[in-house]
Amino acid sequence: MSTRQPPKPRPDAAAGKITKASPARAKASAAKPGKRRAVKARSAAEIRALFERFRQHNPEPKGELESVNAYTLLVAVVLSAQATDVGVNKATRPLFAIADTPQKMVALGEDVVRDHVKSIGLFRTKAKNVIALSEQLIAEHGGEVPAEREALEKLPGVGRKTANVVLNMAFGQITHAVDTHVFRIANRLRIAPGKTPLAVEMGLEKAVPDEFGHHAHHWLILHGRYTCKAVKPLCGSCIVADLCDSADKRTG
Repeated sequence: MSTRQPPKPRPDAAAGKITKASPARAKASAAKPGKRRAVKARSAAEIRALFERFRQHNPEPKGELESVNAYTLLVAVVLSAQATDVGVNKATRPLFAIADTPQKMVALGEDVVRDHVKSIGLFRTKAKNVIALSEQLIAEHGGEVPAEREALEKLPGVGRKTANVVLNMAFGQITHAVDTHVFRIANRLRIAPGKTPLAVEMGLEKAVPDEFGHHAHHWLILHGRYTCKAVKPLCGSCIVADLCDSADKRTG
């Protein structure tokens, strides 16, 4: 008769028995963060100091998308989604030379527009949207770009960020267009901490003094694009390094 003992049953977690976690599971568990404390926004005085520094360095920042009027600005911003400004400008220079109004763009037709913007990501959808928004401008707005957010956001291919850019640059309104750069900088510098672009936008509306409002998103975009980069911020050449307390700051 065999004296071999039957295998022991595996511990049942549901019964409250504790098992030893594998090294990989233990590591993952240790790395899993708990509930993080909300990041505290800077004081009004600190935010003013940041923007005063930006203004001193670049009093009149400009958007890098090329345009000749409100309509071409609108088209350029629609085309810029998931594309670089450099790439968009390269495509739109010859396009805007022959079509700088909705009427001229519609007359070109979707096929011709598509050929002009084929070097840009998602060019087929964008060409379709350019023609559709041009037709809608003609039908509903007399061929003019509206200066109201609601009307802009009803146009094909136009979202909140695009509307903010057009309202700011074409009509001089104080708006805060939150792209990936603005989102990063607003959080890193604690100007308007937020988990979503809309939360950051609302935070900027409250935090940025009116005297800096018109240029604020340009300063933040340019700072994020050329200095405070996502992976390797150039802290050594940063004009607000002494005012920065970000965990991403490079001190070496």
